[in-house]
Amino acid sequence: MAVYTDVGESELAGFLSRYDCGRLLSYKGIAEGVENSNFLLRSGEGTFILTLYEKRVNRADLPFFIGLMRHLASRGLNCPLPVTTREGEILGELAGRPAALFTFLEGMWSRRPNADQCREVGAALARLHEMASDFELHRPNALSVGGWRPLLDGCGEGADDVEEGLRAELEAELRFLEENWPRDLPTGVIHADLFPDNVFFLSGELSGLIDFYFACNDILAYDLAICLCAWCFEQDGSYNVTKGKALIEGYRSARELSPAELAALPLLARGAALRFLLTRLYDWIHVPANSFVTKKDPKEYLRKSRFHRSVRSVADYGVHR
Repeated sequence: MAVYTDVGESELAGFLSRYDCGRLLSYKGIAEGVENSNFLLRSGEGTFILTLYEKRVNRADLPFFIGLMRHLASRGLNCPLPVTTREGEILGELAGRPAALFTFLEGMWSRRPNADQCREVGAALARLHEMASDFELHRPNALSVGGWRPLLDGCGEGADDVEEGLRAELEAELRFLEENWPRDLPTGVIHADLFPDNVFFLSGELSGLIDFYFACNDILAYDLAICLCAWCFEQDGSYNVTKGKALIEGYRSARELSPAELAALPLLARGAALRFLLTRLYDWIHVPANSFVTKKDPKEYLRKSRFHRSVRSVADYGVHR
């Protein structure tokens, strides 16, 4: 569920009166995503997405997110483009929330990605990294290795209610990652949340990327490791080597990975799995059952974490240096 704030027709019409988007014809909430309230709008001038930024998004970060989308769109990446008011403004306020209007992207996300789609995603991710290399704003990654211990500490003994011995297992894994996390790999702007529901396909081809609200500056190859976790596991929890190989090859077709980046990929994937495991676990423990926030099963990423811990080299992902 991704509509946390209701919007009335009259207040929405008032908000839209500042834009040259025509008369409001219809609108409905979009029940996907976890951070913001999103609505699909149809007006006399076309279709748009309205986003209301909820409390979990820091208003001070909005210039980075929106500026990045404008920057990437100007470089040719197909992503939502902020719509300006007649006064040239991007951000407004609606229902007591910061709000912005965006262009609509055609396409659907794939619920069962295949290897060809993984290859396209890898190439698109590499292009994003290249296009964002001269983006001037900077945003640290609050959910990188330095942010994982507060999450684990915040879970307390609740971790063992999910699975016996989980707290000790996560403590050992976090300590290992803190001691071995790479410090000298290429960095830049990363998407940091390029899951299948944030990638659209149309007529079999990738048509656009959405949801840049975790974007930040971090290790570029870490973004690829997040995609390995998000795209290359089957519903039964098994790792699909064919998809992993396609994803990495797609990335390398647009941006070559250094030997150091390839060597670090299993470690970065362990970190990516732990990051999503910890955020899911924290919400699992702390978010009330009747909350609008959809709680996701942390055990999915526990299984992925254990797999990545078994990997000895990038060859286990189906790729040779």
